[in-house]
This record gives sequence, structure tokens and C-alpha cells, in this order.
Amino acid sequence: MMQTAEPEICNILLVEDNPGDVRLTQEVMRESSVPIKLHVARDGVEAMEFLRHLAAFKDSPRPDLILLDLNLPRMDGREVLAEVKSDAKLRSIPVLMLTTSKAERDIQACYDLHANSYLNKPLDLDQFVELMKVVERFWLQSTLLPPKLADEPRTHH
Repeated sequence: MMQTAEPEICNILLVEDNPGDVRLTQEVMRESSVPIKLHVARDGVEAMEFLRHLAAFKDSPRPDLILLDLNLPRMDGREVLAEVKSDAKLRSIPVLMLTTSKAERDIQACYDLHANSYLNKPLDLDQFVELMKVVERFWLQSTLLPPKLADEPRTHH
């Protein structure tokens, strides 16, 4: 009889300054059928500290996926995206822009900076929940994410 390995935890970095959106995302992710550990950065500077294991984040795991708001204090989403995608150690992490902006210039700018997806954050609660389920099904169940780097241990449940 073959032993089944414990399911690997999917580490997601949510970069969001709105506490209500953070709580809502935490609630939706808690209901996920995939084991998820949601890490939160409240602004772009904190996100880069998390990704580069600086300051309070020296033991932070490498995220499997980044959900990135566009309009953030201290360092906005475009700046974070540009830094992530220009860093050889980080660029393979899929970055999903999650924002209320539908402005064509924002959409184009994010894809020009190599965003993996641009998602419009619905204001309606049920629509937001459905969008997060779509993200889970596509990015966490259907898509093969990049493997962990040799120096980044996998997290187990």
C-alpha cells in the first residue's frame, strides 16, 4: 500500500492595504479545498521586504502566487510588479493584479510589466467570492506552478 504524502501548502502573498478586502480574502481562502497559507503585506515596501526576506520577514516562505493591488501606499502595485519581474529570483512567481481599476492604461501598463493576469476586483461580495474561486480553480488546481528553488523548503500541512 502506497503512502500518500501530506498535501503541500500553497503560500499566497496578498498585497492589499484595505483591511476589509484583506479580511474578505482571508475568509474566502479559508474555505478553499486547497491548503492555503495567506500572507499579507499592507503596502509595496512590505511586499518587497517579504519577498526578499528582509526585516520582520527573514523567515518568510517564497510565495507560490502573488495577489497584488494596484494602488498601494509607499510603493504602488506597478512598482512592485516591475521589481518582481526584473528580479531573476522572483520573476517566475505568478503575479495576479487584483484591483478595482478598469482603466485601459492600467491594464496595459501591468501587462507591459509582465503581470500574469489582471483581475477586476468586484465590489459585490458574491462576485468577489466567485472570482476568488475561479482564481483557486485555475491557479491552484489546474495550473502547474513553478517548482520551489533548492534553497526554499516546501511547507507541509
